Amino acid sequence: MTLRERKKQRTRLALIDAALDLFLAKGYDVTTIDEIVAAVDVSQRTFFRYFAAKEDVALGFMAEYDGIMVDTLAVRPAEESPSTALYEAMRVVLHAIEEGDAEETARFRKLRQVIETTPALVAGQMAQSGTTEKLLVKEIARRQGTDPETDLRPQLLVAIHMAAVRVGFEDCARHDVFEPRAVVTRVEESVALALAALKDGWDAPGTAGGSR
Repeated sequence: MTLRERKKQRTRLALIDAALDLFLAKGYDVTTIDEIVAAVDVSQRTFFRYFAAKEDVALGFMAEYDGIMVDTLAVRPAEESPSTALYEAMRVVLHAIEEGDAEETARFRKLRQVIETTPALVAGQMAQSGTTEKLLVKEIARRQGTDPETDLRPQLLVAIHMAAVRVGFEDCARHDVFEPRAVVTRVEESVALALAALKDGWDAPGTAGGSR
């Protein structure tokens, strides 16, 4: 990155860190944008250069991970089954989270705590996941060589996969587990269990009727 790009990235992360600390200390609903910008000593105008609204401070960060997953799925080896390609794309994202430095680890831990304890952000993340799922369905359909409008397999595979991801995250939240390594392990276990329940080859291109 250029010097200007690094400065912008530092400002953006400073706003995210300040917001997460305030959300955890005061609560998401009562924290104002004025308080966030005051903590970083920047203007509201600067805040809105990076975020469209307060919820984007948290959800925008997670959207980046979703984007990595979509991009990774698109370049997975053609010989992989759709199920395997989707699982491996998810693992790339999870391992990026797991292998972050101390600052990234602390940021992820706070982020999950804020999201899992804030109904408005849970709802926002569900809506955001819906957009991501549509992109994943499109890519899975391409790999299967099918039309997602007439073949339910791409939608079902992505729905099962993403539901398992949510179950993993929710299980961690119920047990107050927010350390990245532990979260990653639980999410991987949840998805592996879900995919293991599928009949081998049901997602293979050309499967008659798209049935199990």
